[in-house]
Amino acid sequence: METSFAERPTLVWFGPFLGLDVQSMVEFVSLFGLSLSFISLVIVKLRDTLCFAVLWILYMSLYQIGQTFLWFQWDILLLEAGFLTIVVAPFNLMKWRPIAQYHHDRIKMWMVRWLLFRFMFASGVVKLTSICPTWWQLTALNYHFESQCIPTPLAWYAHHLPEWLHKLGVVGTLVIEIPVPFLFFSPIRSLKMFSFYCQILLQLLIVLSGNFCFFNLLTVVLCVSLLDEKHFAVPSKKAKHGALKEGESRIVCFVSRILEFFVYSLLIYYTVSLFSLKLMPDFTIESRIAFTNMDLHRVLGKTLQASIYVGAISLIGVVLVTLYNVFKERNGIFQKLRATVATLFFTAIAFWIFCISTVPHSTLDPEFNSHVWPTVQRWHNNFDKYHLVNSYGLFRKMTGVGGRPEVVIEGSDSVKGVWKEYHFLYKPGNLSRMPPFVAPHQPRLDWQMWFAALSSYQQNSWFVSLVNRLLTGQKEVLDLLAENPFPNKPPTYIRANLYIYRYTSNKSKNPSNWWTRKKSGEYLPAITKDDKSLVEFLKTHGLSDVVQVKTGPIFVNAQLLNVLSTVRSWAQQVTAPVFLWSLFAVSSMANWLSGGSGRGHVN
Repeated sequence: METSFAERPTLVWFGPFLGLDVQSMVEFVSLFGLSLSFISLVIVKLRDTLCFAVLWILYMSLYQIGQTFLWFQWDILLLEAGFLTIVVAPFNLMKWRPIAQYHHDRIKMWMVRWLLFRFMFASGVVKLTSICPTWWQLTALNYHFESQCIPTPLAWYAHHLPEWLHKLGVVGTLVIEIPVPFLFFSPIRSLKMFSFYCQILLQLLIVLSGNFCFFNLLTVVLCVSLLDEKHFAVPSKKAKHGALKEGESRIVCFVSRILEFFVYSLLIYYTVSLFSLKLMPDFTIESRIAFTNMDLHRVLGKTLQASIYVGAISLIGVVLVTLYNVFKERNGIFQKLRATVATLFFTAIAFWIFCISTVPHSTLDPEFNSHVWPTVQRWHNNFDKYHLVNSYGLFRKMTGVGGRPEVVIEGSDSVKGVWKEYHFLYKPGNLSRMPPFVAPHQPRLDWQMWFAALSSYQQNSWFVSLVNRLLTGQKEVLDLLAENPFPNKPPTYIRANLYIYRYTSNKSKNPSNWWTRKKSGEYLPAITKDDKSLVEFLKTHGLSDVVQVKTGPIFVNAQLLNVLSTVRSWAQQVTAPVFLWSLFAVSSMANWLSGGSGRGHVN
């Protein structure tokens, strides 16, 4: 077990000691994490290092065994952000004392800001380095609203906006994701706030047009690192020790305004120049990329190097300012020494995280990545399985250029008989069903069906296992679907066809439909549960029921199994989005009624 745990660290290995099999242990870990999260939302003083460490371990345990169903970029983003939360959160063992604020908190928030920078910057760069024609032709949004996994109702309207506006939206996305994040480290507050509102605007537009689970909310939370005390009505230490002298203040203000004007001018000039923006006589804006892939790669290495220099200089600046404030504002030798030691401790953590993060960050340019110090590479490799730092790059390539492919599963009692469709809870299927709002919930089966349509069933062994479960009528799997077309007994045959879905037009003859579809071909031929090819496929991929789990429970914990069953039955009474938003509403009400009693004091 020690070897297995070292290779794949997860609490699920301890299931047998609790009298639980693998499936029940996964359920227990999920329920425990959900309960602890809700309690920490309600009780402010529980939001400490210990609580977030436990939550991180729980999610890491699920990630390690979730395989393709948990291998999304926002899952590793949550793991990295969760690890930083352990560092950022107060080490508040004495719960009866108010939560204190410390000088080194600004170093903690810098680590969050650096993660946000790497995430946004990489998400922008990969759109161009992928050589996807839709990004280079600025036509990605022509297809995105229609081809994304689970669109919202507003995506239908966004899809029908004029093409010039779609192209302008791509330009805005690339600008917000590539150059604007450098302003995260600006010492000028107004520039930093400009970058903050740009990111919030982008995330808001994504939320309105697409269901990307908790990704957007998590990104917004990371953006909080760009804010300062003024946004939270917390008295700053500068206010306590007096403002700058009037003459000094005027000089600083004047220099800041000059720098602001210079930065905004550069941003506007290069945006207009690099994307050939032109105002047309009909008041539309024409745009096209005015640089080549060769130009991009010539600049990319230097830009990556500059981003690392900017990050390092910013961190050094934050550390120096923190130490200055410690010696200026602390009273007594002991207080100064204690604050200095704490500052140096978190400085060491910040520099270590910064160093190992340069490894995944530099993968945006392979040539630059090859020059990363071998020692730093070893540090990163030693901790890579814990996903403390990661490489990112959302929407690298746009799918659905010829319409969105959808796999439609059908069942029948006769190979020549009437075929009935299995409809899923959220993904497009029924042509007249309005696209839903489901975020922050992620229906992972619906998402995987979207990926399955982009390849073949041979590349998606889980899909064949799904078909097998439908043929045997497994209740747990049927509960993941919108309805069961065979309520009395499972069908004899199941097949899957590939369809191309498109939004209906503005002038559709059937205004009640949101989609049109056309059959593209066969995805999976009709099979039965006893089909030899099915049985062999499942055995080959270790998905057959005859494959036994090596480690079973030492005993059966009937009481805990009953608790899990009861909670499961209760939770299934409402939809997942309603369940999640209900928890958020209750915790928000509890915090409001408590009157913010968790606010701390400056220490």
